[in-house]
Amino acid sequence: MTLHHLLRDQALAFRARHVPGRPLVLPNAWDVTSARLVEDAGAAAVATTSAGLAWALGAADGDRLDRDRALGAVARIAGAVRVPVTADIESGYAPDAAGVGDTVRAVLAAGAVGVNIEDARYDGAEGPLRPVAEQAERIAAARAAADTAGVPLFVNARIDTFLSGTGGVAETLERAAAFLDAGADGIFVPGAVAPDTVKALVAGVDGPLNVMAGPGAPPVAELAALGVARVSVGSAIAQAAHAVIRRATRELLDTGTYTALTESLDYGELNALLGGA
Repeated sequence: MTLHHLLRDQALAFRARHVPGRPLVLPNAWDVTSARLVEDAGAAAVATTSAGLAWALGAADGDRLDRDRALGAVARIAGAVRVPVTADIESGYAPDAAGVGDTVRAVLAAGAVGVNIEDARYDGAEGPLRPVAEQAERIAAARAAADTAGVPLFVNARIDTFLSGTGGVAETLERAAAFLDAGADGIFVPGAVAPDTVKALVAGVDGPLNVMAGPGAPPVAELAALGVARVSVGSAIAQAAHAVIRRATRELLDTGTYTALTESLDYGELNALLGGA
């Protein structure tokens, strides 16, 4: 099977997993080891977290990582797992729509079959979100690049109205409609987890809704009952992993004890998972 046919088949399989009421659950990974652990646990796909990936590469999140470094990491992840991979590409690692198209071509070359593209901006321009028309143009460029390549890439349009505090359901639905018209396949609204809000978004979005869950959010079963089609956790797993590093380090330096290391993966199991046995 050629690489193109493999990507196409994975993209179709990934797309088919977005079913309202039976959501695709994506524990987000940030490097090869976390991706292999996610796959080994039984996840149907691997989603990257841009924050966790940036941190692993020594950069801050928020459009501070360049395209080549970010997608180099995505390529290593995609090459290490058999399940489909969807890449969080922040706002597209490009200043304009044409550049977003270039990024999507690089995403496909890296072996991923989905992307998250956010409408938050970090370039110092007025307002925390890109204007609707500008963001729609960027999404259209991503769609066109994937279509030209012949791969049904799943374009998940992230809307940061709730995270930025700049809008509620009405503003989110306005953006969602424009982004779906531009070629997005799904809508991702991080920060919206209250059941009434999620229910309103499900009813108003003409496509699969992705919710970012975590501590304090309803469990997956409740989100499923509300009609959510995709549940991810963003950088939460990476944050939890790094919390263990800090906790274990402080304990070792402050008290000379090792309690934080009690619950750990077996050396042989982890080594075998990564091909060392």
